[in-house]
Amino acid sequence: MARLMRWTAVTAAAVLLVTGCSGSSGGGEDGGSTGSRTPGVPGKTRTSAAPPPGLPASLVSQKLDWGRCEAGADSDPPGRDWQCATLKVPLDWAKPDGETIGLALIRAEARGDDRIGSLLFNFGGPGGSGVSMMPSYAGTADRLRERYDLVSWDPRGVAASEGVRCRDDREIQAAESVDVTPDTPAEERAFLENAADFGQGCQEAAGKLLAHVSTTDTARDMDLMRHVLGDDKLHYLGISYGTELGGVYAHLFPRNVGRMVLDAVVDPTADTIGHAEHQARGFQRALDDYLKSTGQDPDRGTRKIAGLLKRIDAKPLPTSTPGRKLTQTLAVTGIALPLYGKDGWPLLTSALKAAEEGDGSELLALADGYNERDASGRYGTTAHSQRVISCLDDKRRPTVEETKRLLPGFEKISPVFGAFMGWDTAGWCHDWPVPGQHRTPEVSAPGAPPVLVIGNTGDPATPYEGARRMADELGEDVGVVLTWKGHGHGAYGSGSDCVDAAVDTYLLNGAVPKDGTVCS
Repeated sequence: MARLMRWTAVTAAAVLLVTGCSGSSGGGEDGGSTGSRTPGVPGKTRTSAAPPPGLPASLVSQKLDWGRCEAGADSDPPGRDWQCATLKVPLDWAKPDGETIGLALIRAEARGDDRIGSLLFNFGGPGGSGVSMMPSYAGTADRLRERYDLVSWDPRGVAASEGVRCRDDREIQAAESVDVTPDTPAEERAFLENAADFGQGCQEAAGKLLAHVSTTDTARDMDLMRHVLGDDKLHYLGISYGTELGGVYAHLFPRNVGRMVLDAVVDPTADTIGHAEHQARGFQRALDDYLKSTGQDPDRGTRKIAGLLKRIDAKPLPTSTPGRKLTQTLAVTGIALPLYGKDGWPLLTSALKAAEEGDGSELLALADGYNERDASGRYGTTAHSQRVISCLDDKRRPTVEETKRLLPGFEKISPVFGAFMGWDTAGWCHDWPVPGQHRTPEVSAPGAPPVLVIGNTGDPATPYEGARRMADELGEDVGVVLTWKGHGHGAYGSGSDCVDAAVDTYLLNGAVPKDGTVCS
């Protein structure tokens, strides 16, 4: 099972649309306004941006050769509004004169005459492709395009930017039989051997890149990107993992921060165990909300689902796909995906009903959507990139013994998701070929302008508490919290006129909402 990814709810909704499951889903001028704090007016030129220090002229003077975007492996090229280019960055930021790699970029130019600059988007993961996601997000960001070029990219190690593939499709499907909540010594050995084998595959595929795909590396890439795009300040909308990336950028380059929005916020104070606990709690909250919406008592409904999973663990369910059964791991993955947003709840109702009746086909289809498996049996690589990035970031490597001590606490948090989150801490980076860099990321940003931090009280993947902690870590007069009492992963573009107006007003006019503002 892939670690439950911190990615935008729009991505999850798109996955739900292509799973093939049955069921249906239910202004003013720059300078701010009275009562608001206003960051400095951003530069509007494409040519006066200060270059990052210490880089060779070949990098700081490069010109992006924007041209027609090519079709993706599984998609048609985007429309004529979109252009693509490649940015050269150092493979190793400690050796800026050395070898370079190419990062794939995509943009749609601003429509209006009063252009602010570029607005960069990161949609989460880590490991999500911005080049693939940006065109489908353009409708949400349409108003912002009046004053910004909409820009995204595939970070290093992702998709078209030296994307890492650690296993082939046959190996990925074979690993589905591994029990990721092992109950016996033999299952434990298989679990750890599978984890170590995955890491070895990543090392063979990535080579020396494996030690240079950290969030810090990508934040430095962003500052070179800012300069080459011609912006004095970096304007940014980061979602999910993209909030951690934005926080790291703000720490490294506080004076280069322009207008920054962090939505669906990762808690920067949590280590790998803390994140697993947060996600167990967040997905259980979302499951409780789903169960309430169906008229069920959450405790009773949770016990029923936990019992179903236990039966599937003992005897996987048949499916309509020849040669494949629904394992416990795939069942939990299938349950998790519809909890990313309320539109997926009817699909979950249908899939659970079918599973109770002995048919695992619908939960398998949901799990395949999450795991990026198409009808021909090909898998995407988001989970591969996610793992190589997060295992380089995080130096914590919990042992099996430590995990076993923690399991009762995880299972108390969530009888459905707890064991999976707990065991994940032991297996995710087990025997990883390169050491991690830190226990928690540094995001303090003294001297930065206000950063808008948005928390959703019903977020399953990045629980609400992370927003306040991110704001506190950014520092006094930097982090500004906006709360949405909603459901799903992320807030902007998720149905709240209040949230959307606050974000648009800030990005377009510079007016920061009052810290503590609540949208219901």
